[in-house]
Amino acid sequence: MLKSTILKSTYEEIYRRWDEHTPVPFDCGKICGAACCVTDGGQTMGIYLLPGEEKVHDKKDPWLSWSMDEAQDYDFPEAWRGKVPFVACQGPAHCKREKRPIQCRTFPLRPYLTREDELIMIYDEEALPYACPLIDNEVALDEGFIRACYENWRILISDPLIRDIVKMDSEGLAEVTMVPLPVQAERREDADRF
Repeated sequence: MLKSTILKSTYEEIYRRWDEHTPVPFDCGKICGAACCVTDGGQTMGIYLLPGEEKVHDKKDPWLSWSMDEAQDYDFPEAWRGKVPFVACQGPAHCKREKRPIQCRTFPLRPYLTREDELIMIYDEEALPYACPLIDNEVALDEGFIRACYENWRILISDPLIRDIVKMDSEGLAEVTMVPLPVQAERREDADRF
């Protein structure tokens, strides 16, 4: 298992912050049939958890199926050595929204590190096996959600392994659409306490 510098309590706080803010003020899965959770072929979608993120999940909880993959067998940064948890949701009807992994909570955005090593949030416009109406229709995202993404990812990339994967993914993108922070000058006072 990959060792993370992010504590379980920090992951729990990050999850709590995202519970308070979602991309839009309703369950966006209702407008697209939860396209990001089910592919066109009806297969369940899966993702790799961030290093240490498994600390906030119960592997016995039936809504996720788990497998452990060797990092070196897949396209992960060189520093990633060991097993990486891969989770697949059993479908939207079984989703525990309060336990959704970070990648699910961040979507339709994703973190991006510029050449100057500055964190920005961008729309996740990578080729996906589904269409996201929030991206396709350029729906205005909740400002609290955008702010939470910036704050949470700023904490997450303090872990060297997480920074490495964000940097590697950023370098692999040719074009990006930046999502500006709604109020650049404001920072939550508690953002640095983790």
